[in-house]
Amino acid sequence: MTEKQSIFGRITQLTRANINALIDQAEDPQKMLDQLVRDYTNSIAEAEKAIAQTIGNLRLAEQDYNEDVRAAREWGQKALAASTAADQARSAGDAVKADRFDNLAKVALGKQITAEGEVRDAEPLIASQRETVEKLKTGLSQMKDKLGQLKSRRDTLVARQKSAQAQQTVQTAISSINVLDPTSEIARFEEKVRREEAIAMGQAELASSSLDAQFAELEMSGEQLEVEARLLALKSGSAPTQLGTTPVTAQIEAPQDAPRDA
Repeated sequence: MTEKQSIFGRITQLTRANINALIDQAEDPQKMLDQLVRDYTNSIAEAEKAIAQTIGNLRLAEQDYNEDVRAAREWGQKALAASTAADQARSAGDAVKADRFDNLAKVALGKQITAEGEVRDAEPLIASQRETVEKLKTGLSQMKDKLGQLKSRRDTLVARQKSAQAQQTVQTAISSINVLDPTSEIARFEEKVRREEAIAMGQAELASSSLDAQFAELEMSGEQLEVEARLLALKSGSAPTQLGTTPVTAQIEAPQDAPRDA
C-alpha cells in the first residue's frame, strides 16, 4: 500500500510539472530534458507495474466479494429450505425433526449474516481500489502524453542547437570578410594596385623632369660657350658687328695720286 501511494504521488508530481518553466530555469536545457525523459520513462515503468499489481489486487478483492455475495445468497437459500423442512415436519407431528431443521436454518442464517457482513466490509475497499486504479490509469496516460511532449521538445531543442552551432561556425569562418561587401578583399587589392601605379607614374614624371633639366643645362652650357667665344673675338678685334654675321676684313684703299699742280 505504501509503494502504491508513493507511485501515485510521483505520478501526480510529474504530471503537474511545467515543462516550459523547467526548460527556462535550466542551465543546460538539453541535459535537463534528457534527464526528465529518463525520469519519466522509469516512472512510467514503475507506475505500470504498480497499477498492474493494484488491478490484480482489485480483481482478487472483487472475486472474494462476488464469492461472499454468492455465499450469502446460498446460505439464505439453505436457511429457507431448512425452515421449510422444519415447518413440514412440525405439521407432520415430528417435533424433534422440526427442531433439527430449525437449528439448521439458524446455522445457515448465521452463515448468511457473516457473508453479508464481509460483503459490506469489502464494498468500500473495492470502491476505493477502483478509484485508485482509475486515478493511476489517468495519471499514467498523462505521463505518457508528457513524455511525448518532452521528447518532441528535446528533439526540437537539439535541432535548434545544432542549427545555431552551424551558424556560429559559418559566422566565425567569414568573420574576416565584410559581410555587407563580399568584394571588399578585391577592392582592397585594387586600391593597392592603384597606389603602386601612382608611385610608378610619379617616378616616371620625376625621371622626365630630371631629363628636361639636363637638356636645359646642356643648352645653357652652349650659350655660355658662345658668350666665351664672342668675348674672345672682341678681344682679338675680330668680333662681328652684328649677331650672326661673320667678321669683315677692312680693306684700306691706297689714296689716288692727287693731280699735280701745273
